[in-house]
Amino acid sequence: MTVQRHFKRMRIDVQNGIHLLHIGEMEIWDGADLALLREGLFKLIEHERCRAIAIDMRYVKYIPSGFFGMLVDWQERRGVWFALTPPQPNVQRMLWFRRFFELNADGLFELKQEPQEAMVANSHENTELLIETAAI
Repeated sequence: MTVQRHFKRMRIDVQNGIHLLHIGEMEIWDGADLALLREGLFKLIEHERCRAIAIDMRYVKYIPSGFFGMLVDWQERRGVWFALTPPQPNVQRMLWFRRFFELNADGLFELKQEPQEAMVANSHENTELLIETAAI
């Protein structure tokens, strides 16, 4: 059974201990949306001791840079499990999304405990390979 409630203009569905936050059908989140989400997360995490939160991202095409850092901070400080509903393809292609989120068996993108290593050429071996390839 799903329990539904509201916090300001955000709808929160609770099912099987997971709180699913809906901000609406906006494609672009701005600072005000991020502030609303931060306030709602604070209430759920600090006052209600919620430790499993999913965020509805179906309509989102652009996210403020602070969104991701906010989730990582709550995960590290309070051990909160976060997941996102599948966002628009352009969000899924963003570097931070690919590095920090992984599709789980339930069809949600789960925030990883440890991010995937960045794919940066930084070793002497990579430099040698580039030189050898250029010489061919």
